[in-house]
Amino acid sequence: MLSEIDTRPFPAIPPAFNLAGHVLARAGQLDKPALVLFGPEGDETLSYAELLDLTQRTASGLLSRGLLPGDRILLRLGNSLAFPILYLGAIWAGLVPVPTSSALTRAEITRLAALVRPALVAAEPGIALPDHPAPVMTPDLAAWGHLPPADPHLGDPEREAYIVFTSGSSGSPMAVSHAHRAILARAGMFRHWEGLTGEDRLLHAGALNWTYTLGTGLLDPWTVGATALIPAAGTPATALPDLLARTKATIIAAAPGVYRQMLRADLPPLPCLRHGLSAGEALPVALRRLWRARTGTDLHEALGMSEVSTYLSGSPERPAPDGTTGYAQPGRHIAILDDAGRPVPHGTPGELAVSTDDPGLMRHYLGHPPPTGPWFRTGDAARMTEDGAVTHLGRKDDLLNAGGFRVSPAEIEAAFHDLPLTACAATQVEPAPGTTILALFYEAPCEIAETTLRECAEKTLARWKQPRHYQRLDAMPRTGTGKIVRKGLAARYRRPE
Repeated sequence: MLSEIDTRPFPAIPPAFNLAGHVLARAGQLDKPALVLFGPEGDETLSYAELLDLTQRTASGLLSRGLLPGDRILLRLGNSLAFPILYLGAIWAGLVPVPTSSALTRAEITRLAALVRPALVAAEPGIALPDHPAPVMTPDLAAWGHLPPADPHLGDPEREAYIVFTSGSSGSPMAVSHAHRAILARAGMFRHWEGLTGEDRLLHAGALNWTYTLGTGLLDPWTVGATALIPAAGTPATALPDLLARTKATIIAAAPGVYRQMLRADLPPLPCLRHGLSAGEALPVALRRLWRARTGTDLHEALGMSEVSTYLSGSPERPAPDGTTGYAQPGRHIAILDDAGRPVPHGTPGELAVSTDDPGLMRHYLGHPPPTGPWFRTGDAARMTEDGAVTHLGRKDDLLNAGGFRVSPAEIEAAFHDLPLTACAATQVEPAPGTTILALFYEAPCEIAETTLRECAEKTLARWKQPRHYQRLDAMPRTGTGKIVRKGLAARYRRPE
């Protein structure tokens, strides 16, 4: 049997469509909170009626500046109400929002602006602006509230709806152009990852500009009529358990590192919590087991990327077996390919690929042609069991060579997740010219005895997979979204004295 799964047909795509109109299709019939932003100076609640009204009037405000459908708006905004309103309002008007991290420096955002060529920059005070000729506008939701509401701009579902940037973990960030149709591919996530219904209150621990937060934290709850809960910027992970209890959240979404930090706090009773969602990096088995033991709920992981969002996941209905990411979501056609582009047998490592017919797949990278051929190769290494469960082995170009064998760094890292460390990453280093060895870099409050590290490795790893060098770092090199930059570790290597 070969590692290929086809669960099409995909959702029907209307000939005239608007992503924001789809997300807010039921907003006019819902009498409940759509969004609660928690801030140091008090919470801010937005009802569905207010969300719809602000979106429509913001669309009018943007169009009143002479912008035309297809024009791009660079968003330089923090974790404020203006962020989701500008994002949805732009799409509603047929404009193209480009969310970016507020932490980017002037030099960094200047490079991205040159790639995107925005017609307008929407910015809040204190956030770095690009060196770019586009006019800069400070959002004024109150002033726009006096304008007449705009109708949604309907058009070809293939036209550009929004642009996001890849994390840049393998080089410079790429600008990813997504179509309005992309929202339809998320329908399979509601049941087959998130377990999301209109009765849920979903708390997302990430910043609003992160694609994980935008999709799972905002767009998905609003599409099904749930309530989105967003903590204030800078809320420490250790404060989230009390926030979960206070807000009666039924689902939490976060990256594994956040769950690890939450478990170091005193967890109050969480009778409303049904389960947690994990994405952004691999979920260690040990962390998932500890969360289950402490909370009585499960964590469900998803694998995705900026180019196609999530497409593999476990779910409350079909939990992923320990050590795997999960299963292809309904409507997906995926395969694990060899170097020649052929599906490999079950149990054989290869490269994950998604059909180029997938409605969630990007239109293209800016400055590059659209994907062609039957498969979009993700660059992720994986293997598939006979029942379709997929184990993610890391980025294909991150695979390490140990004793002539290819080994996944994720497999090495999993051996150490029971230890009191914040994060760890395996890579290769060169202790002498022409000589390479496996090394494990870890982030922890204090040094861990090397004997303890070696014992952990010996318990679960074959000898040739065990690191020969261990090194603590105060902080791992990370991207703006918190992903470890594995290629940046070798430069931190310190030869033993």
